[in-house]
Amino acid sequence: MIESDPPEFSRGGGLWRAVMAGIWLIYLSSTIEAAWARHDIRGGIGIAATILFALIYISAFVFIPGRLPGTPLQRHIPLKAAIPLVSTQAVLGVAICLLVGQAGTATAVYIAVLGVMCLRAPYGLVVAAAVAAVTYSSGILIPGWNEDRGLLFGIAVATLAVWGIRTAIARNIEVMEVREENTRLAAAEARNKLTRDLHDIIGHSLTVITVKAELANRLLDVDVERARNELKDLERLSRDALSDVRRTLAGHREITLSGEIARARSALSAANIRSRLPNTTDDVPTELRELFAWSIREGVTNVLRHSGARNCTVVLHPDSVEVSDDGQGGTPDGSGIGLTGLRERAQIVGGRVVTQSLDPGFRLRVEVAQ
Repeated sequence: MIESDPPEFSRGGGLWRAVMAGIWLIYLSSTIEAAWARHDIRGGIGIAATILFALIYISAFVFIPGRLPGTPLQRHIPLKAAIPLVSTQAVLGVAICLLVGQAGTATAVYIAVLGVMCLRAPYGLVVAAAVAAVTYSSGILIPGWNEDRGLLFGIAVATLAVWGIRTAIARNIEVMEVREENTRLAAAEARNKLTRDLHDIIGHSLTVITVKAELANRLLDVDVERARNELKDLERLSRDALSDVRRTLAGHREITLSGEIARARSALSAANIRSRLPNTTDDVPTELRELFAWSIREGVTNVLRHSGARNCTVVLHPDSVEVSDDGQGGTPDGSGIGLTGLRERAQIVGGRVVTQSLDPGFRLRVEVAQ
């Protein structure tokens, strides 16, 4: 799946920000007018410097803040780019003031805004405060200049406004990151569930098919008719397994408790293992039937595959299911992919999986507190 960048963080969003930023460049018109009124080389250089200042300012907003295609989210531009950018604008601002006089101090607002947009907190605010202090002091200390409280107020308002915008953008980025992380976790959980289901389905089916094949092979020289019936069962089981895998991959896999008990009876009989199985599932709550069905499948599959048992017993209660045998026993810690998947299923409904080595045999118990 190809993901598109959100509008507010796309290249188009950067151009829109540039347009919005460009509107406020109208306040540099006083600087252009003062430079034009000089009618000399300094005025011409002042106009060129002001235009360059405006172009750099607008260009910065194409990339601040942004998420360009194929790049990670960012709350600010890298420091190695931010410092030269703000410094260049500051130098141009000073040069414009030297060329056209106090009218050039209009650039101070834009320098403060860039500082807040480019730099991390609190450095951006420090830059804005320094620009405001230097600009206001210049109006007092430089001969021929006037104290300009209006400009000081403009710097303060612009700084606070941009600071609010930066904070909102940072919050939006955090929300997007959380959303992407949730999407990633959901995808990982879906993969784990698919892996778990395929393991249980294929493991059980192949185990039963193997037992049936061994029985059919032994019966060929003893009872041809029964061997033929076992081979027919092999064909049916293979088709069922293929159908189960297809339904699982399509997201429509369903198993039933009564169906798993019937499967267990058939598989244990084919393996010549005596079985004691429940005759009814009526007492089991609906919400626990799928879990208990998977539990019986896992338990019986392990009996067929590992135990070498002669007897297998399945005990079903409203809040628990137990599969036990008199074979060689399971792993001491009850580890394995199948049991791990079963534990994950049990946790979803607040249950737990308990394994116990017997003498002889092994017991698998899944219980849910009511």
